[in-house]
Amino acid sequence: MMCKKIALCLMVLFNALTVLGQKEVLKFNRDGKFKIVQFTDVHYKYDDQANSQISLDRINEVLDAERPDFVMFTGDVVVSNEAFKGLDIVLEPCIRRNIPFGVIFGNHDDEYDRTRAELYDYLSQKKGSMMPAREGEVAPDYVLTVKSSKDKNKNAALLYCIDSHAYTQIKSVPGYDWIKFDQIAWYRNQSKEFTKQNNDIPLPALAFFHIPIPEYKDAVMEDKNRLFGVRGEGVACPTTNSGLFTSIKECGDVMGTFVGHDHNNDYAVMYKEILLAYGRYTGGNTVYNNLANGARVIILQEGERKFDSYIRLAGGEIESRISYPGSFN
Repeated sequence: MMCKKIALCLMVLFNALTVLGQKEVLKFNRDGKFKIVQFTDVHYKYDDQANSQISLDRINEVLDAERPDFVMFTGDVVVSNEAFKGLDIVLEPCIRRNIPFGVIFGNHDDEYDRTRAELYDYLSQKKGSMMPAREGEVAPDYVLTVKSSKDKNKNAALLYCIDSHAYTQIKSVPGYDWIKFDQIAWYRNQSKEFTKQNNDIPLPALAFFHIPIPEYKDAVMEDKNRLFGVRGEGVACPTTNSGLFTSIKECGDVMGTFVGHDHNNDYAVMYKEILLAYGRYTGGNTVYNNLANGARVIILQEGERKFDSYIRLAGGEIESRISYPGSFN
């Protein structure tokens, strides 16, 4: 009996710690849907607002058309000094519409007048931010819960938000950095606890980070893997594989991962039953881009390991509609 009481107390504590800082409840609507809009690589320049304006136009148009339940910015949001002022401008469309949002960083956000930690703290305090308060020295990874439409106390889906860093600090391994072992351990522990709470059944989950993992490159090297969308450049990923994908397979909760970074890619490809997808470049003409800017839309279905996704562009144009897993069978 004592062991059961201790276990119950630990579960209550875990629930409290998990949602710490989750200022609003994300939940499926009465039709069992939860809609996410992914904006990526906004590359907003406060000192070049003319060339940045198209990104704001697209953000406003997409939000009006989709009316999402949540917005995820997957890195390289601001790329100039006066970073706080730039963030204010980019996030204003979400804040004005009372749409909750989360942000993860890319390899460029902290190259100017603010550190990663300063940017994170500023964002976590803004109205509508779902980002928990920072407790350590670095910008943390975080997981958001999406509640059931039928029971506000029941977790129905998870959104993992992971920092993929920038560039390696090891001279013999140049290029982009990798997701670290302690981050993977954090993910595994979160997944394990949520699975335990759900009668040992993994919850449907998605993961968001900026720089693609090496499996994005592996997936397109195999001709058998069906691909939807534009593949306009190579995969700029770490040259060293730290094992996140293997942990995702072992834990069994994440159905798909969503990244940015490569501006001319917006494709989605199935790899070993996990969807590896890019968002659509959202930025203006402040950096290289050969695709018209837009956003990715993701619609989760409550109680099922299924979701729909597509790319929304200007003027109501929609491309690359897919259903997971049906489109890839």
